[in-house]
Amino acid sequence: MLIDKLDIVEKRYKEIYQLIGDPEIISNQKKYIELNKELKDLKKLVDKGNDYKTAIASKKEAESYISDSSDKDMTDMAKEQLEESKQNITKLEEEIKILLIPKDPDDSKNVVMEIRAGTGGDEASIFAGDLYRMYTKFCQEMKWKTSVVDTSSGTAGGFKEVIFEISGEDVYGILKYESGVHRVQRVPQTETQGRVHTSAATVMVLPEAEEFDIEIDMNEVRVDYYCSSGPGGQSVNTTYSAVRLTHEPTGVVTQCQDQKSQHKNKEKALKVLRSRLYELELSKKMESDSKKRNELVKSGDRSAKIRTYNYPQGRVTDHRIGLTLYDLPKILDGGVSKLIDEIKLYINTEKLKEAGEV
Repeated sequence: MLIDKLDIVEKRYKEIYQLIGDPEIISNQKKYIELNKELKDLKKLVDKGNDYKTAIASKKEAESYISDSSDKDMTDMAKEQLEESKQNITKLEEEIKILLIPKDPDDSKNVVMEIRAGTGGDEASIFAGDLYRMYTKFCQEMKWKTSVVDTSSGTAGGFKEVIFEISGEDVYGILKYESGVHRVQRVPQTETQGRVHTSAATVMVLPEAEEFDIEIDMNEVRVDYYCSSGPGGQSVNTTYSAVRLTHEPTGVVTQCQDQKSQHKNKEKALKVLRSRLYELELSKKMESDSKKRNELVKSGDRSAKIRTYNYPQGRVTDHRIGLTLYDLPKILDGGVSKLIDEIKLYINTEKLKEAGEV
């Protein structure tokens, strides 16, 4: 029964509330952060559970009035209360079932997002710039902070590659299904015949790894310093502030030249390196998990075509769930929440089916 599950959640919530005041827990940073995250997640469930219990009590009260009262006005009011309570209970049950689905422990993490131009030459770089603008506008709406790590500008605008950090509440949990190949169909500015071309850009969303998530032996990392450069390759400063890190065991390379300080650039490049190595570990785990490997919607499959943005028809199609929206300008202006919500709803419904809740 749902009430029994909610009682277990409330018991665990009270346990953690006591634990985080323990000096031994406070001194263990990793454990303290983990428990605080769990407490925050459980609070949402506890609050919904209290609303649910109130709605059930209200329903019982209304049923009691209807069976006992001979006053017609009171009975009519009780019938309205009963109907409202029933609707509330149904709505809350659906919300609680979703909240009871075990959360991906990475959902609350910040992310490193990488957007790279794919097939299509200059047009692909321009499209990568459009995607960057779309996601940064979405981040503004979500009250998230963005910070550029590294860019490589396209010759006709946009980016060959742009890497940036996004920090805020539940960033990875919201953005993780954006990883994959995004296609655009439109007439390029350079096209004289007015023909529609198809270009592509790849988006990668990496959960930002904490220091205790993955340890890096700096003896295995080659550090190179160089002068940062601007668009077209010209040097923008004469100091060796740009930093490139090469993790020799895996061959993973990260670099940062966005900051004037060498120390800050190294710090940012190290963050990206840690996140990429963490993502490699996650990919290995996903490959060994047959259920996740066979999921229709994958968060880590960077080669899968996930979405097409068609300019002539003003539509955006998500190929994973067969959803088409005729709202291209709004979506490219940061209005991707409808697409993200539909993907999450699909995933959650599938998980509820697996758990036998639907």
